[in-house]
Amino acid sequence: MTDLKEMLKIKTKDLDIVNQLVTSPDNKQVKELCDLIEKFGGAKAINEKAQQARHPETLMKRLKEINSPYVADLEWLMEQRDKKAFISMDDYCKNILGKDADASSIDSINAVTLEISALQFFPWLMAQAKQAIEKKQLMPGRIIRVRNMAEQVEDNGDIMATALAMQIIGATYVESLDTRGTDGSNVHLGGPGTITGYFGGIGQPNDYPIKWAEEYLHYYTSYGIQQVLNVNSGTILLGYMMHRLGVDIEFKISVYVGNDNPYFIMWTLMTAKLFSREDGTTSLVGFNLSNSVNNETIRQANIIRKQLGLEKQVRFEHHITETYQSIVNQPYNRRDELIEIAKEVPNMAAKHEGGEIAVEKEREHPSNILEYFLSKQEVLDNDLMDELQTNYLDKQDSVNLTAQALIKSGTGIIAAKNLH
Repeated sequence: MTDLKEMLKIKTKDLDIVNQLVTSPDNKQVKELCDLIEKFGGAKAINEKAQQARHPETLMKRLKEINSPYVADLEWLMEQRDKKAFISMDDYCKNILGKDADASSIDSINAVTLEISALQFFPWLMAQAKQAIEKKQLMPGRIIRVRNMAEQVEDNGDIMATALAMQIIGATYVESLDTRGTDGSNVHLGGPGTITGYFGGIGQPNDYPIKWAEEYLHYYTSYGIQQVLNVNSGTILLGYMMHRLGVDIEFKISVYVGNDNPYFIMWTLMTAKLFSREDGTTSLVGFNLSNSVNNETIRQANIIRKQLGLEKQVRFEHHITETYQSIVNQPYNRRDELIEIAKEVPNMAAKHEGGEIAVEKEREHPSNILEYFLSKQEVLDNDLMDELQTNYLDKQDSVNLTAQALIKSGTGIIAAKNLH
């Protein structure tokens, strides 16, 4: 068996050929990427612009300049944070385990990041924060957005308000770029109604990958947006290459890419490693496992991740709940499996895309993933804003049910670090 495995070794001469490919002056793909980075002033200037753009004072100043109504919300949020209106982690644990419980006995090494998706409109975050204060809930430590980027910019500075709010509460977050093949460029994709059938990555035909990279650099330098969703193998490779070339891009891979078995996961992580920087860092900060994975998949994936030295860098983001409609067969809830695997596997996120089944099935308007693709005007025209906010707050409840279950099992959790 040992001799057989030796046959899989990648020979130096083959690595040399790959290096010749990516460094060749005739390589059109690499040249286009390098030209794009230079168009934005080079990697160092790009990162400096992004750092300045995301600075809290910069964001607040720009929001005030456009008279955004969200300024008052952000000031309220800062006030609540500063006066410690949100429940502390210690009190949260004692509410679950008893007032005499020792919260320090909870395993923090394998702490699970609480994650929610998708925060489509900034006012929902305010409703979520108010609910968290009232119900003594935790705010998640990771928040995913799928709203149209260009629309966010025009909507009272929604994009900047969210960027600032994430820094106020101490949560990581992800935006979803508009260049993702759903605008007619993929002739076989009939819009959101057929997108859920493409679990091998959403199409980015022809010149779209480089457009994706350009869109990223625009939002990175203009608003400091650093982490984005990645839905296609071509743009995943571009993300690795951009990071290697000095741009501090970060991305997570979407569930739509279909990482559903250890071999696929090995492919994903090997590529991340091959294009890591000299210091070992990679632009891949996490990826959603396919809904079809089980705990054995995650165990094997963790072995691969650890062997490649990516255990602390790359988070496994696992769907615990899903929207009630248009993506999975219901009932779907992986909480019990998470409680088991979290004791063994570190650096995981518990992603909540839907509410509890018992709640969802009683809603007049249960959650539906296709509604992520609605414009704000379509939401308003169909009188859906309150319904969709209710769906989002149902997910907030599910986040806390998972948090409670993890704490009861002795596993720590990662919530919004500046609030709890």
